[in-house]
Amino acid sequence: MIKDNQKKFNGFHVALDGVVIVLAYLVAWLLLLLGNRIFSPEINVLAPQYYFAALLILVPMYLLLYGFFHLYAPKRVQARRYEFSNILKANLLGVLLFTLILFLIKKNPYFKYYSTRMVFYFFAINIILETIERNLIRQILHSMRTKGYNQKHILLIGYSRAAEGFIDRVLYSPEWGYQIKGILDNTKEWGASYKDIHVIGKLNDLDEILSLNSLDEIAITLSISEYADLERIVASCEKSGVHTKFIPDYNNMIPTRPFIEDLQGLPVVNIRRVPLTDPVNALVKRAVDLFGAAVALIVFSPVMLLTAVLIKLTAPGPLIYKQERVGLHNKSFSMYKFRSMVVQAPSEERLKWTTPHDSRVTPVGRFIRKTSIDEMPQFFNVLRGDMSLVGPRPERPLFVGKFKEEIPRYMIKHQVRPGITGWAQVNGFRGDTSITKRIEHDLYYIENWTLGFDFKILFFTGFKGFINKNAY
Repeated sequence: MIKDNQKKFNGFHVALDGVVIVLAYLVAWLLLLLGNRIFSPEINVLAPQYYFAALLILVPMYLLLYGFFHLYAPKRVQARRYEFSNILKANLLGVLLFTLILFLIKKNPYFKYYSTRMVFYFFAINIILETIERNLIRQILHSMRTKGYNQKHILLIGYSRAAEGFIDRVLYSPEWGYQIKGILDNTKEWGASYKDIHVIGKLNDLDEILSLNSLDEIAITLSISEYADLERIVASCEKSGVHTKFIPDYNNMIPTRPFIEDLQGLPVVNIRRVPLTDPVNALVKRAVDLFGAAVALIVFSPVMLLTAVLIKLTAPGPLIYKQERVGLHNKSFSMYKFRSMVVQAPSEERLKWTTPHDSRVTPVGRFIRKTSIDEMPQFFNVLRGDMSLVGPRPERPLFVGKFKEEIPRYMIKHQVRPGITGWAQVNGFRGDTSITKRIEHDLYYIENWTLGFDFKILFFTGFKGFINKNAY
């Protein structure tokens, strides 16, 4: 069984990490030695034995940090991005602690000439080698699990939408190495199945099955109507010592990722996790927006100036078109665009979207809409605080009123600032495309926001976000 091998694997992993740390340190020392001989032969170099004596501190310190940052947690369903983030955090804290230690012992004549370059060489090399090592381990384990080895045997308690969702994901991802032994349920007959996963008994059979000691995990997937049995089932699972997880059957009520906070010992489930409600996250994003918008206005100023001249020369009317949109906390604001249509009465333009070969669009307007140049004045909206560089695209009040009645969870997009570009847009959902799909992507962005995610979207926008095939 997997639980018998996990401790051995973790011990092997810790030992392997120790080897990688020593190897990274050795490579850093060789780079330092080579650099000194080529560029600074006159500099005093600390003797090798003093450099390598530092490993007596480094190795145990880094292994403890790896444990603290959950780098020895099972990798079955752990995201690579999450693991890499923890590698960065552990190494950053490690290098800061090591630098502090060096500062405290600098008065020691043996360590007076310890090179700070050595520290930073080690920092960079160790991150690279640790990432490679963990990805290799991940690939080997995934390959083994796909072929039927290193399997984790699991029993589902309760037939529900949660059970079906879990089965769907396990069958789609054989590299996780989950082998579902069956389902216990009181509402289904023995032998009933979902995708060849069969009901093998009733809830009262749980104690008998647990006594066989053949399970690695139990997943409680009861339907809401059966939650009265939850306390008894948890007690039985805890008594047997089998690792137990609870997969709540609330998919129709809370369809996205919730999070739990501790209210003086009382677990409180928040229906929706929005990282940007955290003041620190919001401040960091705002700082990036201000810097990015200012740089963009400088970089694109020649394009914007040429566009302004062409609009003035080819179509009478104002240069900038202001349109009411709904933004953060459902508050309306004026969104700026280069004017791409002939001047219309407000009562006419607000009633419909632009259609293919729309006679209202000017020749210059058609080009700047296709290339998204018409959106560039929105950098001023970012500076004003109405918008962000990245976020859900804002809609007009008329359509917001329509969509909030037709599309579940539509209004959640207004919990963050709207953006010039977004996750939906770089995935092709711009203009006259599926509103439902657009909202799905917007919700994913809102609940999974990180600064790195913003940079990823901006990067993709540079390659495929400017040209809009759905702009008319």
